[in-house]
Amino acid sequence: MAAASEMKPESVTLHPLGTAPASVPELLCIFGTGDLGRSLGLRLLQSGYRVVYGSRRPDSCGPLPQGAQVMSHAAAAQPASLIFICVHREHYEFLETIAQHLKGKVLVDLSNNLKKNMYPEANAAYLQRLVPGAAVVKGLNTLSAWALQNGLLAGTQVYLCGNSAEAKQAVAEMTAKLGLTVLDRGSLSAARELEDFPLRLFPEWRLPLRVAFGLMAFFFFYLLIRDVIYAYVEQRKDISYRIMVSLANKVFPIVSLIMLSLCYLPGVIAAFLQLYRGTKYRRFPDWLDRWMLCRKQMGLVALGLAFLHAMYTFIIPIRYAVRHKLISRVVDEIDNKTTPFDFDKTEAWGTDSFYVLGILGFFLYVLLGLTSLPSVGGTLSWREFSFIQSKLGHLTLGICTAHGYIYGWNKFLRPTTYKWYTPPGYMLCLIVPSVVLVLKVLLLLPCVDRTLTRIRQGWERPQPREEKFMNKSTNL
Repeated sequence: MAAASEMKPESVTLHPLGTAPASVPELLCIFGTGDLGRSLGLRLLQSGYRVVYGSRRPDSCGPLPQGAQVMSHAAAAQPASLIFICVHREHYEFLETIAQHLKGKVLVDLSNNLKKNMYPEANAAYLQRLVPGAAVVKGLNTLSAWALQNGLLAGTQVYLCGNSAEAKQAVAEMTAKLGLTVLDRGSLSAARELEDFPLRLFPEWRLPLRVAFGLMAFFFFYLLIRDVIYAYVEQRKDISYRIMVSLANKVFPIVSLIMLSLCYLPGVIAAFLQLYRGTKYRRFPDWLDRWMLCRKQMGLVALGLAFLHAMYTFIIPIRYAVRHKLISRVVDEIDNKTTPFDFDKTEAWGTDSFYVLGILGFFLYVLLGLTSLPSVGGTLSWREFSFIQSKLGHLTLGICTAHGYIYGWNKFLRPTTYKWYTPPGYMLCLIVPSVVLVLKVLLLLPCVDRTLTRIRQGWERPQPREEKFMNKSTNL
């Protein structure tokens, strides 16, 4: 009570509910009422801004987001300090006629081109030349109207460039309120590079797809020679009908397993490289960096091939060749031309184990693919995501590799397996995953794992090669 009596009334300011003065939201202007302009306006309105559109035909510009105004270009530009240019470059000429209304304004150029080097200069540079009194910022051009409409912006990285630091700061603050991550690319001279970004066609997928198609082409022709051509030359049998299903169903799982192992091989190489160097503070070689950056795409390609393998396996029983062979065997047994073969428990165990490992491996494949999606991975903590992608990922690789070993468990020592002295495809595909698993087991050894943990936590300094080798030898 004493403390309450000593409190001064003027030390606390109280406002009745609903009487506090509300700040007026900032007004932003958009030139262009197309899909991109409407989607951007909708997103800005949802973020708490006021939006006014500038249009050549204010009375007939089509439906706009609820709460937005539409005026002529000159009238819309006057009250706003930040203007988004959502029109094509070929329509920029009208900006010259209202240049006096754009003086001192920040113009955000969102335009893109249909192909590279379409114009002699960047669109943003051309816009700056048309309106020299305004501060042009190139940015947000990597956002699509669909992403803006559906709100798929959280964590998305966008690029900005411009000659005015104040203008870029204003655009960056507005962009942050939309939930975007901003990367400043410097002056307006980088505008051409930013305008080329949307024209790139799956840049992160190029290396994985090249590797996958290269492996598929190699194994297709390799198995074509071993299976089809060998049967025709040595046994005078025409089994070319197997190319469509049987041969493809061998290529897909082989390449899928190799691609999955290639997802985890760079991590193992990086770990051994850190052990060799004795430090984590030296960057990896460029080829290893590039390899590690496309591991997600490699995994998704492997999942796609595994899915094709599962679908092809599903249709095998309904193929004409399989049904004909089965019916012929039954007819032969009925006519006593052949005696029924005995039940082989070992073969039954092997077949069931083969299918069970395949089903479990495909299930974990799908689980890895789902957690790699941003909408799913974003709901996981880093420890959960790391557990699935690393621990379960290596478990998936181990199960799929065991699936391949069981497939050929009783064929490795048969001379007939090596047609023309060449190993079958499933033997070749087991090399890379086996190497990855062996190296991973070596990294899990207590002495190696402890040393690697200390290096990654920065507890060790780089050592000379000879001293480091002696220390490792002593610890082992």
